[in-house]
Amino acid sequence: MTYVLLLLGLAILVAGAELLVRGAVTLAEAARISPLVIGLTVVAFGTSAPELAVSSVSSLKGDAAIALGNVVGSNIFNVLLILGISAVIVPLSVSSQLVRFDVPIMIAASIVVWLAAYDGAIGRWEGGCMLAAFVFYTGWLIRAGRKESKPIDLAAETPVSRRKLFANLGLLLVGLGLLVFGADLLVDSATVIARQFGVSDLVIGLTIVAAGTSLPELATSIVAAMRGQRDIAVGNIVGSNVFNLLMVLATASVLGTSGVSVSTTVLWFDLAVMVYVAVLCWPIFLSHAVVSRGEGIVMLVLYLMYNGLLIGGAMQLEWVPTAKTSLVFGLLPIVCVIVSLVAWKHTRIETPANSGIDKVS
Repeated sequence: MTYVLLLLGLAILVAGAELLVRGAVTLAEAARISPLVIGLTVVAFGTSAPELAVSSVSSLKGDAAIALGNVVGSNIFNVLLILGISAVIVPLSVSSQLVRFDVPIMIAASIVVWLAAYDGAIGRWEGGCMLAAFVFYTGWLIRAGRKESKPIDLAAETPVSRRKLFANLGLLLVGLGLLVFGADLLVDSATVIARQFGVSDLVIGLTIVAAGTSLPELATSIVAAMRGQRDIAVGNIVGSNVFNLLMVLATASVLGTSGVSVSTTVLWFDLAVMVYVAVLCWPIFLSHAVVSRGEGIVMLVLYLMYNGLLIGGAMQLEWVPTAKTSLVFGLLPIVCVIVSLVAWKHTRIETPANSGIDKVS
């Protein structure tokens, strides 16, 4: 029965996120915000709502490990698996705004979270500061989006009826309600399963819960990539990761009685991998302003390696600690350096007039 509740919780989360995104996108279009900003805000925040619901419920129930694992695992899942799969399906062009502003924000937020966790916990005041940063970032995005010279084409700019606005607002509220209910089912069932198999809450959060709550991002980015909405496909990933760090994890830290505790293993492996993954995005996006199929395959291989080490660690295999150290202090830095050199070479070859970073899909 526990497994049925786990699957039911995941299904309700996905359904809730779908309703929330569908209503929110229409409302955003009525406000004439660009597709990229919609991807970075409305779609990203909507598809990350499951993470917010799960992490908030986990913190209130005292399962801070699931909250932390959910955020860190989701961010790694978003870039390495979702972006990797999307790029394999169709190479993704990247907006210059992402390269110049949003990706650096994602990298900075990842580093800030790692530094905040360095003393063994992300405290309430640190969470409060991250929430303030999130409000500032969101306000800047909306303001910049409304200033763009090419607003969304709204079917010959026909005004949206009041009935339609209220209908989509209703979808938003129903979606949020389903998310909270689904999150409660997911947290309870995942915790029970973890304890039955002797697996820590953190590992369950990093794998099952993180993958489950990231399903809306997976579906959204793949569909957007296939339909040619590549701004939304990439913006969804970057925006979701920023949202997870500055909103979801921050909220969990504020709601927890003593913040969110962070073990040394998580600090030097899972959080470190998350930071590397964020850093890796910048040279990948910078190179020709395109995420190629080859780069997508590299991301997928790294994700399989990361999850293999998580599973090996849960099985207490002797070689896992050495492999984790090699990944964090060896392979990932080498990959980041190689990709950065390739990106630097491409930007040197291109002329300023045709520079890849000035492309906007």
